[in-house]
Amino acid sequence: MVFSSLEFLFGYLAVTLPLYFIIPPKYLKWRNAVLFAVSLVFYGWDKPLNVFLMVFTIAVNYVCGYLLDLSLKKGDRKKAKLWMIVSVVVSLGILAFFKYYNFFADNLRLIPIFAGIPALDVTLPIGISFYTFQSMSYTLDLYMGTAKVQTNFVSFGTYVTLFPQLIAGPIVRYKDVDDMLRSRDENLALFASGVRTFTAGLCKKILFANMAGQLWETFKAAPDAERTVLGAWMGIIFYTFQIYFDFSGYSDMAIGLGKMFGFKFLENFNYPYIAQNITDFWRRWHMSLSTWFREYVYIPLGGSHCSKLKTYRNLLVVWFLTGFWHGASWNYILWGLFYFVLLVAEKAFLRKWLEKIPVFFRHVYTMFFVILGWLLFVSEDLSLGVKILGAMFGGASGFASQGDIYDLLRLIPFIAILIVACTPYPKKLFYRLYEKKTWWRAVTAVGCPLLIVLGVAYLVDSSFNPFLYFRF
Repeated sequence: MVFSSLEFLFGYLAVTLPLYFIIPPKYLKWRNAVLFAVSLVFYGWDKPLNVFLMVFTIAVNYVCGYLLDLSLKKGDRKKAKLWMIVSVVVSLGILAFFKYYNFFADNLRLIPIFAGIPALDVTLPIGISFYTFQSMSYTLDLYMGTAKVQTNFVSFGTYVTLFPQLIAGPIVRYKDVDDMLRSRDENLALFASGVRTFTAGLCKKILFANMAGQLWETFKAAPDAERTVLGAWMGIIFYTFQIYFDFSGYSDMAIGLGKMFGFKFLENFNYPYIAQNITDFWRRWHMSLSTWFREYVYIPLGGSHCSKLKTYRNLLVVWFLTGFWHGASWNYILWGLFYFVLLVAEKAFLRKWLEKIPVFFRHVYTMFFVILGWLLFVSEDLSLGVKILGAMFGGASGFASQGDIYDLLRLIPFIAILIVACTPYPKKLFYRLYEKKTWWRAVTAVGCPLLIVLGVAYLVDSSFNPFLYFRF
């Protein structure tokens, strides 16, 4: 079930909100229990058997966390470390089997001595990469002393399964919501803010991402002999818009839903397409994943507080894992290594040089490599990616066809809207008016329902409603 669907908006959410708020605020544990139950329903909506795997993961990390904390209280850090390792190994083992077994089997079979390794009919449980990292962060935070043990199994299960961020993040570290599981401020102002944030995310997803995605699919489907330079660039640029509005829109919906239930999740995107270098881009894109790898992998390896060679090694590990986390395919690994090379180059010399050139050219540099990166990211079929890349810098049918020029001219208003929406200016203008103008608050109160109705009308009229990060 996706947030941008009729069954979620008019079925699931319409039932969940009354079930939750009918319980008085003083009975927070019961409210957590309701969230736990409805989140399991949400997760198992299409494939109920996946719920058992999730509950097993929750149970393992809950027990390991309890025993870890008990060992720390007894002063036995060695045993505490053992329970932390058990938690990590079991969690990653489940993820590795379901997500990576066939990848390794397929590649090992290329070696004669491993030719007999069978392929398995393994279906990837939806959102497993996200909830695995979340559950692991609990025992890691306990071991590092940055969180308190959660003795209530239901409250811990609520943290892992919380439906707003269960399927596609943001990845919420346990220490960020520890206090909110025990006590949270639920009020009308926060709920209204959540509705506004959810509406903005829904519009991003339905009105921007879906439309850009349809255009990308159209340009991608062009026959190789007819693909032009302009057509190839327009196609991958629309994918660049699609993945941003798709993922950031879903994150906004998750954050908005969290606010409705009293949870304040950290932002996951900070206008990454206004970045002036690749380092800055990754401080702004999917920030919860970057933060997770920084805190639990990069810093424990030594971070940048070591020799240059070891720092580059640490970056290599992080970016190999970042790419591999996204999918069991070589294009994701190459995508991660692509950014490793760029980030090392910036750390070594390139960023100092970039600081000397005008902001416009810094931005062009950043977006050029980001767009190339998205081509690699989307090309699980590397041969198709190579063909599109060749067309971007050559074009089998020349620079542009009449159809490409027509498409560009008719799409200029839409492209302009997408570009402006990638900047912080619309949000700044909205809140400036919201804080100072009473009439604007009235417009907002009416506008949010109207925008939802507009989104629903689009959903009814269109069958194109993918969500890219569900696969990860």
